[in-house]
Amino acid sequence: MPLPSMPVGFWNEYDGRKYKAEYYEKYPGVWWHGDYVALTEHGGVIIYGRSDAVLNPGGVRIGTAEIYRQVEQLEDVVESLVIGQQWDADERIVLFVRLREGSTLTPELQDRIRRRIREHTSPRHVPARIVQVTEIPRTKSCKIVELAVRDVVHGREIRNREALANPEALDQFRNRMELQS
Repeated sequence: MPLPSMPVGFWNEYDGRKYKAEYYEKYPGVWWHGDYVALTEHGGVIIYGRSDAVLNPGGVRIGTAEIYRQVEQLEDVVESLVIGQQWDADERIVLFVRLREGSTLTPELQDRIRRRIREHTSPRHVPARIVQVTEIPRTKSCKIVELAVRDVVHGREIRNREALANPEALDQFRNRMELQS
């Protein structure tokens, strides 16, 4: 029986195949939602965020929000999206930024972004690559889609493309020269 906070299906999906694949494939027969949570002593739940979007460069676990919190305080940055890219038998952090109109991602701005992240988090949080984009892809409920961008960067098929409000935004993440070296 569904819990009060879990979805019972996907909009306009009548056979339930995608819903079952999304929530029941990882652990057959057990609903899995992909978030880190903690149960409180009073029966409440604290949701910490996506477990499958955690960055892991050099074996150090980093939450993407730690980076967003710093980058989006800079005046030139409107919003950002960060992923882990598989690279040299490890993972490197790649930061995509949408900048204010009239701003460009100059070497000076990249240095400011890296310095802000390093000073307010740690050297491990600093992205290996920073790439300017014109749009950040989102779901219809306005959540950014880190996993879809990560899949595009790695040349994998995008699942649930129909859940995106702006699926065409994914095209600008495909085959980026900046991510080839």
